[in-house]
Amino acid sequence: MITIYTTPTCIYCHALMEWLDSMGIEYVEKQATRENGFTTVPVTIIGGKKIVGFDRPAIRQALAEMQK
Repeated sequence: MITIYTTPTCIYCHALMEWLDSMGIEYVEKQATRENGFTTVPVTIIGGKKIVGFDRPAIRQALAEMQK
């Protein structure tokens, strides 16, 4: 399962979701403003791994590890 914590005005959040959509990868979006402890967005959780920011290499690696 992939969860992305976002805010409505975050351009990197929207770019990340568009990138995942273009690859057909499903995710659940949650509003970071409703969660405690987030000081930056996007935050992506993939298989228990937390990735802060739109870090494509880290996201690709986590996706690959999730598919194993």
